[in-house]
Amino acid sequence: MNESFSGRVAVIADTLTQRQALQQALLLNGYQVVLCAAPEQLDEQRLEACAADLWLVDLASPDEAPLVEHLLEQACVPLLFGEDQAPPPGSEQYLRWERRLLGKLKRLLGDPAAPVGPTLAGVGAQLPAAAVLPLPATLPAATGVPAQQVWLLAASLGGPPAVKAFLDALPAGLPLAFVYAQHIDAAFETQLPQAVGRHSQWTVGAPRDGDWLRCGEVVVAPVGCELGFAEDGRMRLTAGSWPEPYSPSIDQMMLNLAQRFAGRCGVIAFSGMGSDGSAAAAYLRRQGGQIWTQSAASCVCSGLPDSLREAGHSTRSGSPRELAEALVAQLAECAADALAGGVR
Repeated sequence: MNESFSGRVAVIADTLTQRQALQQALLLNGYQVVLCAAPEQLDEQRLEACAADLWLVDLASPDEAPLVEHLLEQACVPLLFGEDQAPPPGSEQYLRWERRLLGKLKRLLGDPAAPVGPTLAGVGAQLPAAAVLPLPATLPAATGVPAQQVWLLAASLGGPPAVKAFLDALPAGLPLAFVYAQHIDAAFETQLPQAVGRHSQWTVGAPRDGDWLRCGEVVVAPVGCELGFAEDGRMRLTAGSWPEPYSPSIDQMMLNLAQRFAGRCGVIAFSGMGSDGSAAAAYLRRQGGQIWTQSAASCVCSGLPDSLREAGHSTRSGSPRELAEALVAQLAECAADALAGGVR
């Protein structure tokens, strides 16, 4: 799934449930699990033969002190001890536990989404696979005016080519704007707009503090500071960083959009690792927002959209072009309904 990232983790835990929880969290977020065992299954020979970049050790019994001492003496890679017992999967407490764990892993091993940046040159060179969809007659061109409807494009590993395919299919003039939250190394942040917007009819660029999101544009959420909104809907860039472990944080971006745009916002989760977005999904839906997901078959990595589907938050799935077609059709239907209501 992520061949250019080396994040090999060896897991030792007393209980089966904790081993399973740690292994699932690691795999879902792009780390390799090279060992997952109970302490009684291990001896010095097996420990020394394990090629790990980090040992994740969760032992409650004092009887395992010799094992811990051996690791401390022999290991030449980081050791992470004493993670809390994993709460029930899917619960809010589990998502907080997972985020804490991932924050530590990113500091010690690096970010599994780091390979996204070096692929951008190839993404930008990809020609559109099909023609741009036509703008429906019921939709008068609305480019450049402050957007009343805003959708979030959320992605991690494999996201840029999927988002590019989606934008390549969309016609100019749709009455909405997008915010694009992509897990990416800050060193490649400035290359992202050109890569995904090169062949699109949409303007892709950085946020403008104090200005409105405008129809026909895609604003890329910054890596180094949080993007929020004032009471009148204008963009606000804060000095503080995003909540760990993701930059930008899809969860936080969903909260910020839902608080300001409520039922006039939506989310499309594209290819990516992890469960960023799952914690805020229920709130966004209560506010009236929609959540769509890229189909697993069309993803490089389906962990991110899968997590939203499995929790029951996604109401539509499809390939990037199918999602573009559905969005255009939905906007046209809403415009036709509004026109019919006005005629009456």
